[in-house]
Amino acid sequence: MIVSRTPFRISFFGGGTDFPIWYNKHGGSVISSTIDKYCYINLRKLPPFFSYKYSIRYREREIVNSINQIKHPSVKHCFKTFIKKSDCLELVHHADLPDRSGIGSSSSFTVGLLNCIFSYKNKQISKRNLALSAINIEQNKIKENVGSQDQTIASYGGLNKINFSKNKKITVNKILMKDSSFKKFNESLVLFFTGFSRNSSDVTKYYLKNIKNNESKLLEISQITNEAFNIFQSKEIDIEKIGFYLNESWKLKRNLSSKVSNELIDNIYQNGINNGAYGGKLLGAGSGGFICFLVEPSEKKKFISRFKNLLHIPVNLENSGSKIIYNNENLK
Repeated sequence: MIVSRTPFRISFFGGGTDFPIWYNKHGGSVISSTIDKYCYINLRKLPPFFSYKYSIRYREREIVNSINQIKHPSVKHCFKTFIKKSDCLELVHHADLPDRSGIGSSSSFTVGLLNCIFSYKNKQISKRNLALSAINIEQNKIKENVGSQDQTIASYGGLNKINFSKNKKITVNKILMKDSSFKKFNESLVLFFTGFSRNSSDVTKYYLKNIKNNESKLLEISQITNEAFNIFQSKEIDIEKIGFYLNESWKLKRNLSSKVSNELIDNIYQNGINNGAYGGKLLGAGSGGFICFLVEPSEKKKFISRFKNLLHIPVNLENSGSKIIYNNENLK
């Protein structure tokens, strides 16, 4: 059996500029970090006496005899691309947080699955090539309306500024901070679950339809990302300033499409600001999932107590990226 552990992420700045349709023309950048909540993929070779070839367990259970019969799009295309037809496999998925909630769960699944597959094939793969393989599966094989940051951050791990160049080059720049600044930033994060999920691809297609009309907003989002990066790089991090830019960025993002926010999300967000948050944002494409705020660490407990109707998720930033945590054999 092979087991991969792949982190979910919080995207702080630049979301929307990581789509090829945008960055191939304008370039783009995001500031994003993985968190200590994970997706686990178990992959093992099935013994020959089962009456089926593939057993796949996630929210559903699939038992099929050909790769083409697999319903899960990521599993289907990862197997099609990298697995021999003669192989018989069992895949089991577990996760610390629900899918379709804005924390990059679908890309973490794909990255974690590919990590297992390459280990299964006894092939070493770099973080960069793992990310590029996942981007290829999701954008070119499945043809999902997804950007390129989630696969990249899940592969690399840590707090990074990721640049997307016009020549399709992706550069990952680790954000280095003093221990005291990192601790302060980490302790300022508050994450709530709004109580409902959504399909990010459905939300994103409306944004992509209007991308030309949103050019000025996206250019401003890119500028804010660069300003925030400068604060992260300063000697002592200024949480209030980071929160200010987070708030400015969210105001721009929520106007990229009517699907990004709704009355309930707006009320939650405004309640957070009214109760002392420096800034915040809904994670992912929009319309549901998780919402995060930046608050003064000393006020965090009091702030959380004001949201009794929301589920608070304790969370810390992490630095590992996708990794194989168990491999007991040569499966082949």
